Amino acid sequence: MSMSFQEVKLLAEQVKRNIGEVIIGKEEVIDLLLIGLITSGHVLLEDVPGTGKTMLAKSFAKSISLSFKRIQFTPDLLPSDLSGIYFYNQKVGDFQFRPGPIFTNLLLADEINRATPRTQSSLLECMEEKQVSVDGETKLLDRPFMVIATQNPVEHQGTFPLPEAQLDRFLFKIKMGYPSTDEGLALLKRFKDQDPLSTLQPIAGNEEIEVAQQVYSSVRVEDDVLNYLLAIVEATRKREDISIGVSPRGSQALLRAAQVHAILRGRDFVTPDDIKAMAKPVLAHRLSLRGIARAHSGADAIIDEIIRQTIVPAEADVWIR
Repeated sequence: MSMSFQEVKLLAEQVKRNIGEVIIGKEEVIDLLLIGLITSGHVLLEDVPGTGKTMLAKSFAKSISLSFKRIQFTPDLLPSDLSGIYFYNQKVGDFQFRPGPIFTNLLLADEINRATPRTQSSLLECMEEKQVSVDGETKLLDRPFMVIATQNPVEHQGTFPLPEAQLDRFLFKIKMGYPSTDEGLALLKRFKDQDPLSTLQPIAGNEEIEVAQQVYSSVRVEDDVLNYLLAIVEATRKREDISIGVSPRGSQALLRAAQVHAILRGRDFVTPDDIKAMAKPVLAHRLSLRGIARAHSGADAIIDEIIRQTIVPAEADVWIR
C-alpha cells in the first residue's frame, strides 16, 4: 500500500471532519494531534478541567480505529502499573507476563503531573524508543504508538512538575482553551439529548496511518529553509533570559512537524510559514526560562520575538517547481 501527499491530506481532512461530529471547534488542536500521530510524536494537553481533553482523545482514537487506554496518574501509581508485571501462574507452573495499559496504540496519561518522578520517568523509554523494559526483557509496543498526556496548569498541590527530559519527549504542548459563545451553545445542543461519541465510527485504520508515517519524510526542504529553522533554534540558546535552549531533538521535531504541516496545506515542500506555524507548539515547552522572563514574558512571547528578529529567506524558485 502506498499513498500520495494528496491522499495523506485527504485522510487527515476526513479524520478531522469525523472528530468534528463530537468536538466543536478546536480545528487547530485537531490538526496538531494529526501531525503528532503522523510524525510518531506525543502531545501534552494543558488546560483547566472540563475543557474536553479526554473527550478529544477518545474521539481521536475512535476515528482512526486505534486501541485506546486511559490511565489516571496518581501519587501512588507505580511504573509496573504502566508497563505490566511478570506473575507466577500456578495453572501452568511458570511465570507469565501481564501487559499494562502502555501496550496500546493511543495512551491517555490523565493528569500526568500527579504521578511521582519515578513513575513519570518510566514513560521515557516507551515515548522515545517505542519499547519498554520489564525485568531485563525488552518488549516492543504496538504501532502506531502515541501518548496524549494532560495536566492542569492551575492546581499545584500534590503535583510533580515534569522535568526537562520528559517535556523534551513531547512533540507539542497544546492549550485547549474555552469555547466561544457560539461553540458553547452548539455544544449544549449537541450533547443535550445524546452522547455523539457513542455512535462515532472509524474512518481510517492502522495500516493507513503507518503508510502516512512513512510518506511525510519525502516532503522537500531546501537548505535556505533548514538554515532558517536552525537560526530560530540557535537563537534560543543564546538569549540571556533562557537558561536552557532547544535541543537537537527539538530542532528535528520542528522539521518533522513542518513537513506534515506542509502536506496538510496541500504542498510537497516546506516554506518558512510552516516553520513559523509550528514553532510555538514545538519549541515553547522545551525552553527553561530565567526568573524575570518566566514571570513577565513567557516562552510563547519569546518565541514570537525570536521569529520577528530572524531573517526570513527570500522565496526560491525551487519551492514552486
